[in-house]
Amino acid sequence: MMNVELLAPAGSYEALRAAIKAGCNAVYFGVVGFNMRANASAAFTIEDLREIAKICHEANVKCYLALNTLVYDNSVDEMKAVIDAAKESGVDAVIVFDLSVVQYAKDSGLEVHISTQHSISNIEAVKLFSTWADRLVLARELTLEQITYITEQIKAQDIRGPKGKLVEIEVFIHGAMCVAVSGRCGMSLYMYNTSANCGSCSQPCRRAFTVTDKATGKQLDVDNEYVMSTEDLCTIGMLDEIIDSGVISLKIEGRGRAPEYVDEVVKCYREAITSIENGSYSKDLIMEWNKRLGTVFNRGMSEGFYRGLAYKYWSGAESSKATQSREFVGVVRNYYEEVSVVECEIQAMELNEGDECIILSKENGVIRFTVEQMRNEEVPTIHAVQKEFITFKVPEAVKRGEKLYKIIPVKRK
Repeated sequence: MMNVELLAPAGSYEALRAAIKAGCNAVYFGVVGFNMRANASAAFTIEDLREIAKICHEANVKCYLALNTLVYDNSVDEMKAVIDAAKESGVDAVIVFDLSVVQYAKDSGLEVHISTQHSISNIEAVKLFSTWADRLVLARELTLEQITYITEQIKAQDIRGPKGKLVEIEVFIHGAMCVAVSGRCGMSLYMYNTSANCGSCSQPCRRAFTVTDKATGKQLDVDNEYVMSTEDLCTIGMLDEIIDSGVISLKIEGRGRAPEYVDEVVKCYREAITSIENGSYSKDLIMEWNKRLGTVFNRGMSEGFYRGLAYKYWSGAESSKATQSREFVGVVRNYYEEVSVVECEIQAMELNEGDECIILSKENGVIRFTVEQMRNEEVPTIHAVQKEFITFKVPEAVKRGEKLYKIIPVKRK
């Protein structure tokens, strides 16, 4: 079996469970106050650390705390309290950027992973950071050839981290990319006083712009050209090459994404890794995985910098191009374990026999199923509307209060 880790994002308990069930080897997550996805995540707190570590370790999955925001003087004590809690809770490592966090985490005995924000791009930088860290997340702007050279030189020069093992290299394989260098951007702070480096990016780069000639006052809409908005990274068609480059960890971006996104993306990449291991990796499988990856949030998919293409060849993506969306249907009111039947109150859109649905569960992540054997007050039915209470079978246990969604095809122009 290949010595490669599939690292999944977790922005909520539902996403955490989904990632584990889908086949990841490790998850990464943030907590309130030091979370680079502060606006989009379900806000884990310091009190959640022990439970997250327990859930992961029971599933033989590692957990990494992403504490990679800038830390100002008024937050240093709070940062230290989070690091102390992570150590006590059994978190496996911390992903860090600010050097105060790097030093304190190392002194605390936690394994340190250096965030991509440090833009580590050469072997000399690897040597420097190896004095603090056992793993480095390389700059996102590197080509596959540059990454391969770095991993080869780590072995050739026997570069080891604080724990005595060869320094590990982690790279992104899927998810959102950014116009900024390795995610370091001041545009949001300048325009809206919301700092990307503190997890509160307002994403002005994803918008349309009008160019004004100051001499004449004439204006030009930059129509259909979102010049600063990148497509999303998707490397499932070159995953064998990435693994051959010598990296240890394959990272999926998406702590702000929905649980069903995490579920589908992790499943696809787990299947791809398995197929590479057993020799069945093929163009037909890649096409099928790309089709499935296209059903969840994406701004279009590209191989980013890995092939050495200029930025202009993979920018211009405004919003999601997903071929499916989820629509809220209702809420679980009861679950009858002995017959695996759920009772749901229909609160929003109608539900029909044969609809593809999901329930988001804190215990079981994303539960996917087709509605079958639907009943209304014990009478078989094929259609349900608002205020009705409907029962049907589900493949896994659910709890009262969990939400039911219908998967809807998205029609695009």
